[in-house]
Amino acid sequence: MELIKPQFGLIFWMAISFLVLIFLLAKFAFPIILKSLKEREDSITNALNSAEKAKKEMAALQADNEKLLVQARAERDTMLKEARDTKDAIVAEAKNKAQAEANKILATTRETINTEKNAAITELKNQVAAMSIEIAEKILRQELSNDEKQKALMDNLMKDISLN
Repeated sequence: MELIKPQFGLIFWMAISFLVLIFLLAKFAFPIILKSLKEREDSITNALNSAEKAKKEMAALQADNEKLLVQARAERDTMLKEARDTKDAIVAEAKNKAQAEANKILATTRETINTEKNAAITELKNQVAAMSIEIAEKILRQELSNDEKQKALMDNLMKDISLN
């Protein structure tokens, strides 16, 4: 029963031991513990501040990246439009040159054809004239081969002349 009912001396010495322990802890252990808790709190605060700062920087970088991406897309669209316009201009110029060249070749060909046609017609006329002269010459030789035919031809020519 002595354990259930402590005596005054035991309580006194227990209280003194407890107070000494509290004093020693307050003198030596609590400052170190409080210091480490304060350091821990400061490091956590710094980490949170750094995280918030990094978050703000990331948001700013993301906004800058979006601006750059929009600008790059606009430049790309402009470059593609310029390339299409240049392509269309080159194609139109090539078509115009080809059309002009085709027209030039066509005109030259027509001129050549007309020249050759006229030359052929002239040659044909010359041949027809030569053949007509030959035929007339042969006919006249046959007709004028005897004297009676010559006199008859002269009489007919004289009648034609006097009639006109």
